[in-house]
Amino acid sequence: MREWWLLVGLLCIPLLAVYLHIPPPQLSPALLTWRSAGAFFTFRSNNIFYRETYGAVGSSDVVILLHGFPTSSLDWYKIWEPLNRRFNRVIALDFLGFGFSDKPRPHRYSIFEQASVVEALVSHLGLTEQRLNLLSHDYGDTVALELLYRSDHNRTGHLTINSLCLSNGGIFPETHHPRFLQKLLKDSSFLSPVLTRLTNYMVFSKGLGDVFGPYTQPTDAEFLDMWTGVRFNDGNLVMDSILQFINQRDEHRDRWVGALTSTFIPGKKKEENPTPPRHLSPSSFSSYDLWTPGSSQPSPPIHLPLPETGAEVYCVGSR
Repeated sequence: MREWWLLVGLLCIPLLAVYLHIPPPQLSPALLTWRSAGAFFTFRSNNIFYRETYGAVGSSDVVILLHGFPTSSLDWYKIWEPLNRRFNRVIALDFLGFGFSDKPRPHRYSIFEQASVVEALVSHLGLTEQRLNLLSHDYGDTVALELLYRSDHNRTGHLTINSLCLSNGGIFPETHHPRFLQKLLKDSSFLSPVLTRLTNYMVFSKGLGDVFGPYTQPTDAEFLDMWTGVRFNDGNLVMDSILQFINQRDEHRDRWVGALTSTFIPGKKKEENPTPPRHLSPSSFSSYDLWTPGSSQPSPPIHLPLPETGAEVYCVGSR
């Protein structure tokens, strides 16, 4: 009997070795098009992908889009054109460790570093004197709050924020409930290296699909593009390091929640919805107008997109 189990074990070893080295999926036409429309800049010896387009004529407004975990700037593709009709420049980037950007390992990923990446991109594009509109989602919300903190405290290199829209980001750590796999990975247990290698498309799509609404489920092609973005440059192997942002949210709650509640930017507005925050796809966004402070009507409407249902949404702005 023992010899039988030994034989099975010996057969499983090469099979497991092959499984752990399955090459990533090929880039789809959609991903190839997205990458070819973008560019790269260098941040601390790492290449950071970004995409920029010019849109509304006669407007000087610029919006920067900050994506969620574990995806990329491709999150915004369904609303890119509507934003392009409203803003003069629409800019999105892949954070370090995401999408087409470099994914160094070992590396201590942090929200602070990602905020510095955004500041470096703004400097690279010559927008340091420009008043900027930030639209963020999920992971990007916490990056946006760090940028808001730096702006309000006049930190060197800070952005000049004109308006800020946060959506579905677990802004309040005490109301955020990570998934079981996220808990295992974020605590950097001895299982993390194994789990990051064993996670496959089926596990990924099932876990991500559970956080979408019943009417906003991505297509199979969209799920595959998301997974391909994760696997690009072995990004699945840095997920445990990136997930430290959950612990960072707890540790720096006063800094980031405080930035939201005490910001100098006028016109703070909260959607009246007690539903706990949850991750929603940008594809489910509807139009929202950010009011001019002191005005009862939007002038002109910004039409920043927000989820239609069950969303935690905060907007601050000055027009």
